[in-house]
Amino acid sequence: MTVRSSWWIARETGMSRPTSGGGRRPRGSGATPRPPAQLPAPRKRFGQHFLHDTRVLDAIADALGDVSQRTVVEIGPGRGALTDRLVERAGRLVAIEVDRDLVQHLRARYSGRANVEIIEGDVLETNLAEVAGGPFVLAGNVPYYITTPIIFHALALPRPDVAVYLVQKEVADRMAAPPGDKTYGALSANLQAFVQIELLRKVPPGSFNPPPAVDSAVVRVTPRDTVVVPPPLEARYRSFVLAAFGLRRKQLLRVVRTVGALDAERALAVVHAAGLDPAARPETLGPAQFSSLVQALVASSASND
Repeated sequence: MTVRSSWWIARETGMSRPTSGGGRRPRGSGATPRPPAQLPAPRKRFGQHFLHDTRVLDAIADALGDVSQRTVVEIGPGRGALTDRLVERAGRLVAIEVDRDLVQHLRARYSGRANVEIIEGDVLETNLAEVAGGPFVLAGNVPYYITTPIIFHALALPRPDVAVYLVQKEVADRMAAPPGDKTYGALSANLQAFVQIELLRKVPPGSFNPPPAVDSAVVRVTPRDTVVVPPPLEARYRSFVLAAFGLRRKQLLRVVRTVGALDAERALAVVHAAGLDPAARPETLGPAQFSSLVQALVASSASND
């Protein structure tokens, strides 16, 4: 799949991305997908790299769990290598693809499958819960240059019960990094406040055709059992974390003064209300601590209105 939207591209990565493709067709009951006369070739302008490693494809499908009675939404089905596996397992499969040639290929390939719907469109302009029509799980090989927007788009309520992504290994490491780690940053804190991150396996460039220039990784994302950020404050939490990590080497008191546009006395009161050390730095705070700080800022603003 290729996505047209450019939101946050410059902020995150500048990589091309793998899409699924190739590989053996899994065994299973039901109609066999029709092989087309010729598979669509990778398009350089879309940065396409088709996944063909059957072990990785099976691992992604397995990581979703039992989906026999569930709706699976697939981002970027590409040529259909992962789709072939999902269609045999899912109660219903909705695949979202923006490449028109691939859409035609996929519709022909699964024309005999009543449980498959192929949607042509930009995933960032698609309401995932709406197309799913209820609870759903999510899978996809997301474009590297727009990984973060897609992941956060998928975090919109109601969220998928589980999501499995194939992403750049560097991004996967940042997603899962703990506070204090050199790779911990805004992406880490903004994701971990809402979901749990599991790195399932590393994927080498040779698993794709053509091979990308970097390693990839399979990541499973599941909603947290406990609420760290109250839903009404989610947007404010995310914007504060982004701003704080723009000042990651500054002490917390300075961060609160700058981001909250507060004088020193009020900023110190906010930090103390959150139970935090004014000399701490953003890179040492976990999601719960950031949430406490945001809630203290909101309370401070309300008391001064």
